[in-house]
Amino acid sequence: MIYAVSDLHGCYEKYIKMLEKIQFRETDTLYVLGDVVDRGKGGMKILLDMIQRKNVIPLRGNHDYLAYCLLKNLSRPLQKQDTNKTKKLYQSWFRDGGYPTYTAFVKLPPEKQKMLLAYLNVFLLYDEVKVKDKRFFLSHTVPERERMLHFDTLRWQELIVGEPEYEKEYFPDRYLVTGHTPTGLIDKSCSGRIYQKNNHIAIDCGAVFGNPLGCICLNTLEEFYAQ
Repeated sequence: MIYAVSDLHGCYEKYIKMLEKIQFRETDTLYVLGDVVDRGKGGMKILLDMIQRKNVIPLRGNHDYLAYCLLKNLSRPLQKQDTNKTKKLYQSWFRDGGYPTYTAFVKLPPEKQKMLLAYLNVFLLYDEVKVKDKRFFLSHTVPERERMLHFDTLRWQELIVGEPEYEKEYFPDRYLVTGHTPTGLIDKSCSGRIYQKNNHIAIDCGAVFGNPLGCICLNTLEEFYAQ
């Protein structure tokens, strides 16, 4: 079976419960659609688990990318002219949930820090999957429909910070599967639940804000939740 989950945001216990709930096996595949880290405390623990599983495929979210950029600079001596700018970047990241990621990372031994930085650097931007007669485009997010119709001109940043038009069907022959935006902000009636409409499957249920972690099976479109 092929599954997709997103926006774990350090919710290690919910992540482990979800693996148990779907009875995740070596013959299965799990796509993690970005934002593994920040806000919650367990981001590093989740990454250390993911990196050991060859059947877990990570896609890049905006929080993962920013964490990678700032954490890799910890070992780089700062020039005087960089100091104020760098301090402001870290302060902004901490305000947006980066502090738990930072504190967990600096406690790791150097060899694990190096391993996790290398792992974060190879996260995919997107992937496409075909399951029987269904086609799926998976990414952390997507831009508006018109931009996706001209995919070759997209900037890579649009797949980690884009704002989808959920009310529009992008493609009649495939599903978009994304995270990034908590489903309660898309449709209040879907708060804490997976949103499925217009061939768009939004799976960020806002786990770090107290809602369940959502997961969808691409083979069956069955939804799973871990609290």
